[in-house]
Amino acid sequence: MPSPRSTQPAEVHYRITPSDLHAHLFRVSLTIARPAALQELSLPVWIPGSYLVREFAKNLQELGARQGKRALPLAQLDKHRWQVACTPGKPLDLTYTVCAYDNSVRTAWLDASRGFFNGTSLCLRVHGQEKHRHTLDMARTAATAQWSVATGLQALATDKQGFGLYGAADYDELVDCPVELGPFWVGRFKACGVAHQFVVAGAAPSFDGKRLLADTQKICETAIRFWHGAEGKAPFKSYVFMLNAVADGYGGLEHRNSTALICGRRDLPRQGEPRASEGYTTLLGLISHEYFHTWNVKRLRPAEFATYDYSRENYTELLWFFEGFTSYFDDLLLRRAGLIDDATYLKLITKTINQVLQTPGRAVQTVAQASFDAWVKYYRQDENTPNATVSYYTKGSLVALCLDLALRREGKTTLDAVMRALWARTAGGPMAEADLRAVLEQLAGRSFDSELAQWVHSTSELPLADLLAAHGVTLKAEAPQLAQRLGLRVAENHSVQVKTVLRGGAAEKAGMAAGDEWLGLEVQGQGWRIGKLDDVTFYAGTETALTAIVARDGRLLRLPLALPSTAGGKAGEAATRTRGKAAPAQLAQPAVDTVSLTPTDTAALARWLA
Repeated sequence: MPSPRSTQPAEVHYRITPSDLHAHLFRVSLTIARPAALQELSLPVWIPGSYLVREFAKNLQELGARQGKRALPLAQLDKHRWQVACTPGKPLDLTYTVCAYDNSVRTAWLDASRGFFNGTSLCLRVHGQEKHRHTLDMARTAATAQWSVATGLQALATDKQGFGLYGAADYDELVDCPVELGPFWVGRFKACGVAHQFVVAGAAPSFDGKRLLADTQKICETAIRFWHGAEGKAPFKSYVFMLNAVADGYGGLEHRNSTALICGRRDLPRQGEPRASEGYTTLLGLISHEYFHTWNVKRLRPAEFATYDYSRENYTELLWFFEGFTSYFDDLLLRRAGLIDDATYLKLITKTINQVLQTPGRAVQTVAQASFDAWVKYYRQDENTPNATVSYYTKGSLVALCLDLALRREGKTTLDAVMRALWARTAGGPMAEADLRAVLEQLAGRSFDSELAQWVHSTSELPLADLLAAHGVTLKAEAPQLAQRLGLRVAENHSVQVKTVLRGGAAEKAGMAAGDEWLGLEVQGQGWRIGKLDDVTFYAGTETALTAIVARDGRLLRLPLALPSTAGGKAGEAATRTRGKAAPAQLAQPAVDTVSLTPTDTAALARWLA
């Protein structure tokens, strides 16, 4: 039970009120018990875990300050900082509103059916008092009388629906615990003795909450035992999953003892349908991913993130490890939890391999560089992104795959043991790449610097085929689909809209550009209208010399197009290459076709996936 003293507002105290649901406005009152004479305040420009400057201050309005009955002037210092001159040591009250109309996991949302916010969007940071205790009072209104509250914050004095006072040790903890509001579904379970809560907003009546809880419990127990063994203790006292089910959406953001998730409503498990849909399997992978982050990025984290700077970009080259390795283990833990079988797991790995192989940018940018450039490239994707960069999620997960398989082939250790040793070495805290190198050498009995140089710090292809073959899986090149043969990513809606032209492909050589509308083609002097990409092969038949008719900027263009053959390209060769320097970026023309995985030694595969 909290002591009477702990239930009192702290020196930094917020009162959050859903003041106008239809205008999407939260009202915030901030009281600073002992302000400085020139008290500075700011709103973060980004949220940890999502590496983009999002300028949350753009949604803040009507900021005012008072001491007692006296209104005080506020000076705005820049885009997200303010300063108020006041009497030091006397309580300072600030009020403001925040427009909450971003239905994602990163910001804030409020309407007549649901509320949600991250503290980075609503809670001004009181400079000089970030390490002090903070409290937050979640206020009920007539319009939200039937709502409930869910959050990872410590409840100090709350009612049955969760409205009332919450506490945080400091500002970092306050803004690392999002808050969900509304008439949501709620379920509970324990994993390895730890209480877990799962709240779901927006679910359809067919939603099978019982199954979601049972499957999530298996994921959580598998993850806790992965890190701490059968008798290990999780580094948190409780955990909250907050899932927003929408018509179409996907994503998640990790926090220290909670996660915010978004999924398509149809991806939820349905009553009376015991077989998992592909969408539900994807959702379970997301749950596994964000839960694994509770250890790998929230606690074990880049040394550069030891202290967050909320005012600017925080750079690291290690996202390939923290996001990529988490992306490797998320599906692997689903397999170990018995939620998917071997065939499904190999299908998921195949998808990841093909995503990387179909990204020409892997020959331009290393995965370490991609980590550093996340702020300007990964989160700001455009028509050239696949040609200029590689995902630290997908390639990082393949680096983890290669490392795990290489360690297992030598027989001295596994990547599981490496992760646990890193946790012990850093006491579950900040780490550098040097820590990974040291643990690898300690457990494997040799240096892995050469592999990391090739796989992480160069654009060399990964030795996937060799390593998979050693564990009972054969990788082979497949005949590429037409989009891969042409080097295109398109949308189809009565015509073919070109979204991306991949580097070195037939479409680029023909002169196609992102934004073109491919309307038709000429074959042997005859013109044909096309509505989808498959129409190209239907009308071309065995002809390979075509003329594409595209619309660009109001003009019709005739582009000579050489249709590539259906034979497999370089993917098999690229995926089997184990060593060798990468070609110069300006000359590289990596494969953009596909591979498949086939189990050939079930015993070897079982040893890997156990």
